[in-house]
Amino acid sequence: MKNFKIVLLAVFLFSCLLSYGAKVDTLQIESVAMGKTYKTAVVLPNSYVKSKASYPVLYLLHGAYGHFGDWLKNTPDKKLVQNLSDQYNLIIVMPEGETFSFYLDSPVNKESQFETYITKEVIEKIDKTYRTIRDKKGRVISGLSMGGHGALYLSSKHPDLFCAAGSMSGAVDMGIMLYRDPAKVTELMAPVFGKEGASQEVYASYAVLGMVDKMKANKLALIMDCGVDDFLIEPNRELHRRLVYNKVEHDYTERPGAHTWEYWENSLPYHVLYFSKVLAKNGVVVN
Repeated sequence: MKNFKIVLLAVFLFSCLLSYGAKVDTLQIESVAMGKTYKTAVVLPNSYVKSKASYPVLYLLHGAYGHFGDWLKNTPDKKLVQNLSDQYNLIIVMPEGETFSFYLDSPVNKESQFETYITKEVIEKIDKTYRTIRDKKGRVISGLSMGGHGALYLSSKHPDLFCAAGSMSGAVDMGIMLYRDPAKVTELMAPVFGKEGASQEVYASYAVLGMVDKMKANKLALIMDCGVDDFLIEPNRELHRRLVYNKVEHDYTERPGAHTWEYWENSLPYHVLYFSKVLAKNGVVVN
């Protein structure tokens, strides 16, 4: 009888943990721009169901070769995103960006228009579906690798949508990838730049590395980091140097690590902490 009571107690406690953890939704979000429908993962903090408050939103972008569910299944700690959502009372949205879109509107392919998709269609759908703060003061964006590029690129071009942006191991200079494996990169980026690829000048025109003037004018809060053993460390250092030279305020860190999920699992909490301070400064706090 005693053992039976212990089992019942264990089941009850486990049920409580499940009941009071962050909730994960999967939305189907139509893209009129691309004529497709993509899935988006949305993590709602436990407090959301108990509150009538409007919540700030973090848009969290995946990297190349990836998809919308990466942040939920590839980190060593599978509850990382849910725990951060609960800890900071933050809705975290992870949209689809395809394997090599770089979150751009392709100049040659109408079926790859991910800048429009994220900034218009995804944000609009999220704001209509959930109690969000429908203003830049409550909206932030970050991502890893290709998603780091995407976060800085989209926030630089659309400063009216976000109050802060971050990049983890960001692919801030697309051109550098061509030096590693030109044929493979050209093939992978065909949906964005066509089967023949593009010139170095075209890649440079879309690279975050060349958007420092926009970052300075926008005055958004920026956080960036990269592992010292990452193959993208030098472009990130160059972006940091350009920002310093142009007196653009930003938080930049180099840490031990490479282009790995172990590194990004360590990095994401720093970004969310940084964003929480920006949101609090904006008066966006959910108790």
